[in-house]
Amino acid sequence: MSTRPVLSADDFKVADLGLAEFGRKEIRLAEHEMPGLMAVRKEFAAAQPLAGARIMGSLHMTIQTAVLIETLVELGADVRWVSCNIFSTQDHAAAAVVVGPEGTVDEPRGVPVFAWKGETLEEYWWCTETALRWPAASGFAGPNMILDDGGDATMLVHKGTEYEKAGAVPSVDSTDNEELKVVLALLQRSLAEDSTRWTTIGREIKGVTEETTTGVHRLYEMFRNGSLLFPAINVNDSVTKSKFDNKYGCRHSVIDGLNRATDVLIGGKVAVVCGYGDVGKGCADALRGQGARVIVTEIDPICALQAAMDGFQVTTLEDVVDIADIFVTTTGNFMIITAEHMAKMKHQAIVSNIGHFDNEIDMAGLARTPGIQKINIKPQVDEWVFPDGHSIIVLAEGRLMNLGCATGHPSFVMSNSFTNQVIAQIELFTKTAEYPLGVYTLPKHLDEKVARLHLDALGVKLTKLTKEQAEYIGVDVEGPYKSDHYRY
Repeated sequence: MSTRPVLSADDFKVADLGLAEFGRKEIRLAEHEMPGLMAVRKEFAAAQPLAGARIMGSLHMTIQTAVLIETLVELGADVRWVSCNIFSTQDHAAAAVVVGPEGTVDEPRGVPVFAWKGETLEEYWWCTETALRWPAASGFAGPNMILDDGGDATMLVHKGTEYEKAGAVPSVDSTDNEELKVVLALLQRSLAEDSTRWTTIGREIKGVTEETTTGVHRLYEMFRNGSLLFPAINVNDSVTKSKFDNKYGCRHSVIDGLNRATDVLIGGKVAVVCGYGDVGKGCADALRGQGARVIVTEIDPICALQAAMDGFQVTTLEDVVDIADIFVTTTGNFMIITAEHMAKMKHQAIVSNIGHFDNEIDMAGLARTPGIQKINIKPQVDEWVFPDGHSIIVLAEGRLMNLGCATGHPSFVMSNSFTNQVIAQIELFTKTAEYPLGVYTLPKHLDEKVARLHLDALGVKLTKLTKEQAEYIGVDVEGPYKSDHYRY
């Protein structure tokens, strides 16, 4: 007899529940490839540390995320979910999570999910708002925990609270940013409906765990300017996240995205990677592995020196914009490739972003180019033809190409990231008093624990320190083995 209630039609919105069986099969395969997440599920199942947690998740709704969601549920959490990108949802994964392991298409008993591949901006923000608002019958206004990727859910709560305090929302005409216009319109409507909605929701939230560099940047900025409403754990900067997901995940998925979108032969081509952080390092390595001549652009002298000593040419984008065949932005910053850059590119140069938001590439400026024509080749692949007849190929409309054009990172590397997420959720929810308002990283011993949980699956055997060796380098035999400032 199932213990989970049947979801009503208002409890979810996905593309097609009929895809659930396909999704469930892939979830089963992914669970085997996610040993860390499954070990945490087993370790904490009896204790139910997330009982009472109401977690709103805003993170790519993929098969790997399905395993994360069901782990949170197994540990006692009440979960509602959206994707953090309009193109990244895998519809069979969303369907399987809604149906759940105990439900059927006719009687879904899983988790409320509001996500489908190819949302409009209006639909995307409707999904985010809906997932943040708990059903009235529950007696709760919203979540008491957020699990975020990029910071959109956190931002909506903060901006809603800010404008409710001010008593007004800025006009949509105050910005040229199309997405911000949608957010302002949403908050104007919300303010008219309920002048304390987001303030109430924000007060109930114990904390947020953030997955990405972009979201972490927003959190630190809010903490510095005094506007952060609740504590945060920066999961992105756990070593077992940034040095694995960002590097090895992108090393896998950047090629997958390029191949599925264009099937162009990479060997012999000139590829420009903008940025040589962990994401850039993974992408440059992957493209070189395919035989491309890789050129790196950087603003940071340390990363530039690393790139040079790794054997890559390092120069400015302006110097090579007219000779490269493939461009990949990896920075998390904006306006990295401008419309002027794209106008100077070779015929059918491929332009893509694996950093975070679509503003790394100036898509708005490209669309405003006089006389330009957009030809859709297939979903998430567009040819933009300039008035002189030459064209470029833009992947995923400038959004994350590895998730828009392919399926993102593989399960094993996401097990590292998501094990950190589960541990961070448990930390913040069960030890709230130990995390006053601020932005934190997980303690080193938990980072090492995440790594340790993945070693057996790869057949790794650790060497063990003797007591004398441990004393000689000033660590405990059981770790942690590195100081907090060690950079790996």
